[in-house]
Amino acid sequence: MQWTLVVPLKPLAQAKSRLADTADDGLRPGLALAFAQDTVAAALACPAVRDVAVVTNDARAGRELAVLGAAIIPDEPGSGLNAALAHGAGIIRSTRPGSPVAALNADLPALRPPELTRVLDAATEFPRAFLPDAAAIGTTLLAATPGRELLPAFGTDSRARHRASGAVELSLADVDSVRQDVDTGDDLRNALALGVGPHTAAAAARLLIPGQ
Repeated sequence: MQWTLVVPLKPLAQAKSRLADTADDGLRPGLALAFAQDTVAAALACPAVRDVAVVTNDARAGRELAVLGAAIIPDEPGSGLNAALAHGAGIIRSTRPGSPVAALNADLPALRPPELTRVLDAATEFPRAFLPDAAAIGTTLLAATPGRELLPAFGTDSRARHRASGAVELSLADVDSVRQDVDTGDDLRNALALGVGPHTAAAAARLLIPGQ
């Protein structure tokens, strides 16, 4: 089974505010874009992925991610993460009703294609499934097999919310790169320790990160 991934990305100027202690206002937009570029590039290199659709209204991000091979879907709802994901999944299903669809965070700069393949292969066994983040509070991937709605519930305590919605939690070892999203300076240090993609490596080199 090959999946279509829906990757939501808010306008870069508004992204990654929790990294303020690590990156100033002038650096955070570029860092957020770098995370998304490495995430999309790794996802497109995954054999289990048919294509990647990025839902965003940011013109710069749209141009850069389209160069990598992502389809760009305007965030017409403009009313938050879950609305963007539902919109993107709806667009995909309107043209390919039988497509399995998965939501993937845009801030997985250490993402490795083999690990993503393991997660997606495991998700094929369930109507809806999700992978918790490294903090075991949030979610980095939510998958829906053909004929099932995505029903995203990202945000605060999304692990518990997705479990409550009936999605099966995937318990997999050695998929750290799929779980390590980046919201804080500590998250970025952890991602750097795993080994990030070239865009994030270049952007992070401009930061002074203790322990890097």
